[in-house]
Amino acid sequence: MNGALANFAAVTLELNGVRLEPLGPQHAAGLLAAASDGQLWKLRITSVPEPEQLDAYIATALEMRPGRFAFAVIDSVTDEVIGTTSYHDIVPALDRVEIGYTWYARSRQRSYVNTSCKLMLLTHAFETLGCAVVGFRTDNFNHASQAAIERLGAKKDGVLRHHALRRDGTVRDTVIYSIVRGEWPEIKAHLRYKLSRD
Repeated sequence: MNGALANFAAVTLELNGVRLEPLGPQHAAGLLAAASDGQLWKLRITSVPEPEQLDAYIATALEMRPGRFAFAVIDSVTDEVIGTTSYHDIVPALDRVEIGYTWYARSRQRSYVNTSCKLMLLTHAFETLGCAVVGFRTDNFNHASQAAIERLGAKKDGVLRHHALRRDGTVRDTVIYSIVRGEWPEIKAHLRYKLSRD
């Protein structure tokens, strides 16, 4: 068992004008503004909370520790909250984490923000926490998310059929991806290259 992963501590990460800091109640107003940029809660294939559910969303994320550790995504220049992301399904006995619960304000989607966040989280997972594998999962109809995960270099492990409820009550299939430790050096170089061109 990995001691660093078993004793995961709060950490703030920063790269390329993007800061990840532990999510807390102080981020509620900023998350509301981010979610309102595109009214993201209206998308049936994401878990973005409706405005009146934001406080409960943050409280739930905090209650899920130590199995989940949520971050607010911050624009380092303006200190504006632009989204959120998490380590989740943390399994110290397997040296495994997943990255998910990720969403950004519409104006920040398909930008350097996601690549910067993933580079920070993957670097911390593999190089500080000593993870053997980092997983990702997404809705089978969230083709944009699948494409983003595949652009990272993650491999598709498979599909869990009839796996989870969507907000509208339908049941989704969940697409599972992962990156293993041996793949990380090449993926890290690829992500740095992408950011250098952005």
